[in-house]
Amino acid sequence: MLSRVANSIYWMNRYIERAENYARFMSVNFNLALDLPPNVAQQWEPLLIATADNYLFYQYFTEPSRENVIEFLTFDKRNPNSIVSSLSNARENARTVRETISKEMWENLNQLYLMVRDAGSQHTDWPQNRMQDFLADVRNGTQLFYGVIDATVTRNEAWHFGRLGRFLERADKTSRFLDVKYFTLFPEDEDGSTLDLMIWSSVLKSVSAYNMYRQQHRHLTPENIINFLILDKLFPRAVAHCIRQAELSLYEISSNNAANGYTNPAERMMSKLRAEIEFTETTDILKAGLHQYLDRFQTRCNEVGNAIYETYFDLKPVE
Repeated sequence: MLSRVANSIYWMNRYIERAENYARFMSVNFNLALDLPPNVAQQWEPLLIATADNYLFYQYFTEPSRENVIEFLTFDKRNPNSIVSSLSNARENARTVRETISKEMWENLNQLYLMVRDAGSQHTDWPQNRMQDFLADVRNGTQLFYGVIDATVTRNEAWHFGRLGRFLERADKTSRFLDVKYFTLFPEDEDGSTLDLMIWSSVLKSVSAYNMYRQQHRHLTPENIINFLILDKLFPRAVAHCIRQAELSLYEISSNNAANGYTNPAERMMSKLRAEIEFTETTDILKAGLHQYLDRFQTRCNEVGNAIYETYFDLKPVE
């Protein structure tokens, strides 16, 4: 497969996953707002900090109000990570490889992008519940796109490159959902523990993990939630599951059995990251500090992404 084609498919899937997760990020605060006491103000700046969009945000806005944050993370084309920018980039990558993807994939992605683009000129008059419905439409649209992929695409190199991008992006964003908790500050009073529990609950709901979590755990505790969203090997949005699935596709691309060891730097770094997560326990994460652990994981994810680029996408001159 041409590196240009592989790169486009890989990033098309990463951008689609990014758009879905940004919709989920904002649902964190919408879910939380439903349960907060009336004397506690909503906080939107933690979303900007957790996604590392805060530096660019303050170049265009002075206050992290709900309206400004929603505008910047959803419809602002000046933000390369916003939902509309991510879907635009995904659509452009898909357009350049039309001959490789299925007709149904292109039509679904094009329809999703046009829906979000058109909403950009209408959303200023929307009530809060209409915005929540829109974010749900984005999530449903991206999930439909993945369903179309599973139903119409041959399990070849292209499919594995897309799957690699999807799960690597998902692992990174799940870690950032958990990091929102670290940057959220509420007054320390008698309701502090209740507010803390509300935040954890909203994080679970925003990654569609609440029901699966309650099937395994009777009580909502930070330790159990951290264990479920980072170390669970079966839940599809858990970090451990995502990294394992990304690793499997990476080895399939090179037709190499992981049991035989790595054959390139990307495989080595991915397997090392997977092994570290596999042998980590919740007590290790809490001992290191949740934010510190997640920050290090996000750095490692970026390093794996760079290794994948250098191994498969970086065009080197022929000597």
